[in-house]
Amino acid sequence: MLSLHDIYWSTPDGVPILKGLSLDVPDGALTVVTGPNGGGKTTTAKVIAGIVAPTSGTIMLDGVDVTDLDVTGRARKGISYSFQIPVRFKGIRVRDLIELGAGHALGEEELCSTLSKVGLCPKDYKDREVDATLSGGEAKRIEIASVLARHSRISIFDEPEAGIDLWSFNGLIEAFEEMKKEGGTQVIISHQERMFQIADHIIVVEDGRVAREGTREEVLPTLFSFRHCPMDASVEVRL
Repeated sequence: MLSLHDIYWSTPDGVPILKGLSLDVPDGALTVVTGPNGGGKTTTAKVIAGIVAPTSGTIMLDGVDVTDLDVTGRARKGISYSFQIPVRFKGIRVRDLIELGAGHALGEEELCSTLSKVGLCPKDYKDREVDATLSGGEAKRIEIASVLARHSRISIFDEPEAGIDLWSFNGLIEAFEEMKKEGGTQVIISHQERMFQIADHIIVVEDGRVAREGTREEVLPTLFSFRHCPMDASVEVRL
């Protein structure tokens, strides 16, 4: 199990973002982290991945302290991360990026299957360069495909629905459900109702702390109360 204990983190200019955050990510489960914008969701994901180091607190993986490991050390422990805004690599083909994620060369069938899971036609994309000719949505889907190819122990996705059309989003839902069957652990930052519906575990991060945490059945009915709603007002939810 991955556990964060009393995590604090502030921006370089001293603005506190995480304020004693503690949470557990269950093994083999799909955990959705949600909450208001600016509440600390993405920072929590980056702390888990080792992209930013907490000011204080402890990160434990299977009872071992991994707080001081950087992003490379966390990756070696089986933790992968998909950025909200994908990085582009001029001169690198889509095929190359996905094989880098997988850690080995891929056969055509596996490569095409991975691209299809994120709604991209393999014939059109596998040999394209990961450069400025790709739209934001295309670059996002390619990065998610590279994470899927890793089959990591813990895969973190920061708002994977951003820039994704409805057809592709349906494909992503299916991909996440398939990952659940394979026994991996997923952490997804999201505001989307459909993500909540497939979640095993939901964590609400608000004002730098965990406001609520539990199973989907426990947390989902409480997310949209009239007196206090941690979600964006634009999100339409049908319980």
